[in-house]
Amino acid sequence: MKFLILNDCSMRLIYTLAIHLYALAVEISSIFNRKARMTRMGQWFTNGLLRKKIDRNARYIWFHAASLGEFEQGRPMMEIIRKRYPTYRILLTFFSPSGYEVRKNYEGADVICYLPFDTLFKVRKFITLANPAIAVFIKYEFWLNYLTELKKRNIKTYLISAVFRPNQLFFRRYGKWYLKALLCYERLFVQDEASKKLLSAHGIKNVEVCGDTRFDRVLEIQRNARLLPDVDTFTKGRQPVLIVGSSWPKDEDIILPYFNTHPEIKMIIAPHEIHSEHLLYIQSLLNRPSIRLSESCTEDLQTNDCLIIDSFGLLSSIYRYGDIAYIGGGFGRGIHNTLEAAVYGIPVIFGPKYQKFKEAGRLIACGGAFSIENHTSFNKCMDNLISDTGLLKRVGSAANDFVHNNAGATEKILSYWNSK
Repeated sequence: MKFLILNDCSMRLIYTLAIHLYALAVEISSIFNRKARMTRMGQWFTNGLLRKKIDRNARYIWFHAASLGEFEQGRPMMEIIRKRYPTYRILLTFFSPSGYEVRKNYEGADVICYLPFDTLFKVRKFITLANPAIAVFIKYEFWLNYLTELKKRNIKTYLISAVFRPNQLFFRRYGKWYLKALLCYERLFVQDEASKKLLSAHGIKNVEVCGDTRFDRVLEIQRNARLLPDVDTFTKGRQPVLIVGSSWPKDEDIILPYFNTHPEIKMIIAPHEIHSEHLLYIQSLLNRPSIRLSESCTEDLQTNDCLIIDSFGLLSSIYRYGDIAYIGGGFGRGIHNTLEAAVYGIPVIFGPKYQKFKEAGRLIACGGAFSIENHTSFNKCMDNLISDTGLLKRVGSAANDFVHNNAGATEKILSYWNSK
């Protein structure tokens, strides 16, 4: 037993050393890397911001999201808590600049800042200044020192919308020491029974199956979708409209040749990156008339076949104007948000790297989506959907039903809280 305790302590020291080295690497790379520089500077301002904005007489619920996707999962809970429990205030932290920079002015939180690195001194300082009554981590956030310190201070900590897989560090022979991090949570709200069974097999019993709060979020987005007059003008008198969301060059290399040879369809493309080089790359691949949204007028919108979205924040509302959606990222690290498109009742297509995204596999299984591997499979998929209106409608209905049938995770989590 003493050996095991010593081993766990040693592993925690190694973990903390690794975090210090990671922080050092970020600091060095910040000299020439913009994202690293934003992370470093953002964390540097965190303690001062907390001293200035945290009301010591108020009770805060702290939500932590690694990036923008996790924020969207946690947003339904934040907004319901805001309405139902006005005596609580909300502290929102991000680790990634891609989340913080987009949502730093989010009105649903009272204080928004970067989360400092998971080193002992920074952890203790942050928690002392933030002084949360409750902590909520979203999906994949297992910072060992933060969790341990929250547990020591008897601050109830929850994990929501989580998914666990056998290949994660917790369940490997050399990662058993890390499994103890999960015991720091008061409750783990997981998306599926498979996660609960896996955790139970490793002695983690503080688990509740509630589903994924993203379903609640996309339904809310659909209800509040923006009317976009320029996009409406572009799609009027419409042929079938393909919406390409969050695309990368590897996606575009497959999609654009098909679009060029199929004049019966229109396309709206919202690339993941909208810097000048990427937009020029897209335009270099197009053989049909195209226009950027920022440069368009009514006449342009009526005479061009492809509308290029060169601004952020519109994609979730643009899907409402489509007949088919292609979601990018499936030829890189993984696909982007499929539910934002599926909620509008249109077929969804994406690349082969979707296995880490449970909802994508389930969307395929219910008949609401297709995964493609190359030009050939994409062309065949598109040909089938465009030529068979019955198939197009059935697949779209299956996608819509899938979203509606899986909503309600937020209320399940809150009902558990209310019962305690």
